[in-house]
Amino acid sequence: MGNLRPVLIIGLVFLGYMIWVQWQKDYGPAPQAPTSQPTAQSASQSDTPAVPGLPQDGTSSAADLPAPVDVQQDRPAQGSESGSQGMQAPSQVISVTTDVLDVEIDLVGGTLVSALLLDYPVKLKEPGNKVRLLTPSGNSMFIAQSGLLSHQKAPNHTTPYRSGRMEHTLSSDADELLIPLTWVSEDGVEVTKTYVFRRGSYEIEVLHSVNNNSASDWAGSRYEQLQRLIPGDEESGSFTNPSRYSFVGIGFYNPEDKFEKVDFDDVAEEPYKKTTQGGWLSMIQHYFFAAWIPPAEEEANYSTQAITGNGWPRYVARSVSPAKVVPSGESTQFSSRLYLGPKLQDNLPEIAPGLEYTVNYGIFTVFSKPLFWLLDKIHNVVGNWGWSIVILTILIKAAFFKLTEAQYRSTARMRKLQPRIEQLKERYGDDRQRMSQAMMEMYKKEKVNPLGGCLPILVQIPIFIALYWVLLESVELRQAPFILWIDNLSVRDPYFILPLLNAVFMFATQRLTPMVGMDPLQQKMMTMMPVVFSIMFAFFPAGLVLYWATNAGLSLAQQYYITRKIAAAD
Repeated sequence: MGNLRPVLIIGLVFLGYMIWVQWQKDYGPAPQAPTSQPTAQSASQSDTPAVPGLPQDGTSSAADLPAPVDVQQDRPAQGSESGSQGMQAPSQVISVTTDVLDVEIDLVGGTLVSALLLDYPVKLKEPGNKVRLLTPSGNSMFIAQSGLLSHQKAPNHTTPYRSGRMEHTLSSDADELLIPLTWVSEDGVEVTKTYVFRRGSYEIEVLHSVNNNSASDWAGSRYEQLQRLIPGDEESGSFTNPSRYSFVGIGFYNPEDKFEKVDFDDVAEEPYKKTTQGGWLSMIQHYFFAAWIPPAEEEANYSTQAITGNGWPRYVARSVSPAKVVPSGESTQFSSRLYLGPKLQDNLPEIAPGLEYTVNYGIFTVFSKPLFWLLDKIHNVVGNWGWSIVILTILIKAAFFKLTEAQYRSTARMRKLQPRIEQLKERYGDDRQRMSQAMMEMYKKEKVNPLGGCLPILVQIPIFIALYWVLLESVELRQAPFILWIDNLSVRDPYFILPLLNAVFMFATQRLTPMVGMDPLQQKMMTMMPVVFSIMFAFFPAGLVLYWATNAGLSLAQQYYITRKIAAAD
């Protein structure tokens, strides 16, 4: 039984962990109806932040400016699902296509209302159906907005822009594509909002150029915000769907507090507020995310907001830059970056500090990050994520070889003592105290530690769960092929061959371990373990089952080797 103890304990820990996650999903705090959110603003109120204080440069101050303009959130929706939550009435939309992105920009506000990730199909067998990260309406509404704030006239996300072209495509001989949008006030303030797309990049630069041709100074700030509905249950899927357990919500980063996750449900109860330098904001889902990244040297104000209306509330994550004063006849430029794409762990740290934290390993990050690093290095050599998992499993097994060898040796010695333990049971009967004392004396004399097999198990449990999160969260493994029938490691084995192979290894392991001293109920439980695990693994991603089956096969080989070695020594 000793060598099956790791399988049983790790299985129970894993099942307990999955049950806890499921309980959090099913019985955790649920989204409240809009009427029960007294701190959330009404949809009829402005969702545009007030203008922050201006620099004290001697020309003007915030106190000198008139009251902020009351800007309505959006125009009434028309033709949207259920008659609510649509972004706007139909308006002109600019189409932009690069080698990795296909986006739409609404001329009202210059808002990004749609984003398709061209390298990521929703399903492997439907290559033309791409992942849509942004969408303008319906239950999946998710948009990226930006604009300027001023006590004077300035274009925000409800202001119409003009554009000379409605379709843009990155040509094969170009590395950069610029999309300029223009706005001019009656008194001569000109604003050009420019989107800069680059080849092979999910990072979009957004520039607001202000030319003050008016007769007076202009003062204002830049803001960016992500706005979406709370995702519906369609993303959750079944108990074994990886998307169900990945964090979906808002993320903020700053150098002092590092990465902070904010659940959508918490936004209305306690809005997030932070002023910091070198930070960014994001909205995260499984495998993909959107993030606004202000200039690193800029001290920005970060906040959240819940906007109630018909149906589900909308949630906003926002940043506001410091104000600038532009004297008459002069100009200035505001800049920021928008990331729309996958959680590619090798690329994210180069875009902004801490952006790699959007990959949600949770409390197991300290183990998961090194494991992914090693898995990625192996993949760079072998070029196949499936074989990378196999090799990583072998390396992990080799790292714990001495520990598991000690475990198997302890199991072998305990098995040898089983006949003497049965004699002690017959001798002392129901006298448990004397029975325990006699067993401890026998263990001491034979130099056997009955707990000798526990340490390897305890050490491997966090490694196992950490690797589970690596396989669950890494977009690099999404739809990755292995061999033959396994063309997608992120979904279940279509023919259940890996779960069956794992069951064979477990049954063979049981045959190597006579169930001496076990009562009939324990024997039945141990006999059923391969069946239970096979049923459970039948619906798990093939990448995780590949790890488990490889580990089970290596454990079988290791135990066979050690058992034969001990038997030969005797």
